[in-house]
Amino acid sequence: MVAPAGRVTPTPLMRIASGFGMTKALAAAVDLGLFDYLSKVVTATTADVCRDLGLVERPAVMLLTTCTALELLESDGEHYRNSAVAEEFLVLGKRHYFGDYVKLKNVRAYESWGELLKALRTNAPTMWDPKTQDSPFEDISQEEAQLFYSAMRSISAYTAAALAKAVDLSGAKKLLDVGGGSGVYGIELGRVYENLHTTVYDLPSVAPLAEQAAAAAGMADRISAAPGDFLKDERLPGGHDVVLLSSVLHNWGPEFDASLVRKVYEAVEPGGTVIVCEVFVSDDGDGPLEGALMSLNMLVETSGGANYRKHEYETWLTDAGFTDIEFVSFEAAGANGAMLGRKPL
Repeated sequence: MVAPAGRVTPTPLMRIASGFGMTKALAAAVDLGLFDYLSKVVTATTADVCRDLGLVERPAVMLLTTCTALELLESDGEHYRNSAVAEEFLVLGKRHYFGDYVKLKNVRAYESWGELLKALRTNAPTMWDPKTQDSPFEDISQEEAQLFYSAMRSISAYTAAALAKAVDLSGAKKLLDVGGGSGVYGIELGRVYENLHTTVYDLPSVAPLAEQAAAAAGMADRISAAPGDFLKDERLPGGHDVVLLSSVLHNWGPEFDASLVRKVYEAVEPGGTVIVCEVFVSDDGDGPLEGALMSLNMLVETSGGANYRKHEYETWLTDAGFTDIEFVSFEAAGANGAMLGRKPL
């Protein structure tokens, strides 16, 4: 029943309170291989799903109905097929496969978010214990580590492709990707800008992943790795006309972020550009929802990280010496825009 004009109802609260059910339904469908299965057979009945995925009718109907309501499946009342978004992002092997990110959230983040109230009261992460660990990755298994990097790679690839369209790097020749992980940004940007050479600067244990990914993408001659640790190194590798900080600054507190931006300023060549790619929070502090939730995620995952307001990033850039600050918005899985600054000649 529709509420009379001007009258509020608890329906929006019901949707919010049931949000964890959507997360678990999606994760279960991914773990069952439902979308992979439907991609192969194209269309299937409930009986087909039960037979081929090892379910019985009652729970199968519930899951299929829920996935259809979430617009992950389409149904004519008898047959089910993947929706466009499921076919593009939830089928294993697709270029921008999102399933590993869903698994990561289900395996690592879900339990930590269950203790959000504790994190709010203690101002400390719940995913790991800073009193006994140096980082959230200290005691994770090799399988969990692989899942993490696979999940980050899928998000970064889509975001990097969006960034490549949003900014003009046609005049750039050398890019330094700070904390670049498996080098996805270098690969995706390199697909668009053929004269761009990328150096991925990350931990010695991570940097080889970039070289492996570059070789697999046929870009071994345009992407290289520079092992290092920006938490400890006094300087970043120099000689680059673009320095990228993508989903890096939200992991740390304001004081450290300001110091890292100063290191970036010293590393970029005069006339060069810094690019900060993040899920930015509006200056009014009213969202967007993705930025607000990502910031809360930093509360349960990090000791001091947050997703900051646009003017905070701009202040760090300006204080470091960058000029001509501009913000470019775009829609992607891992960012809602990029802030650019120029180092004067």
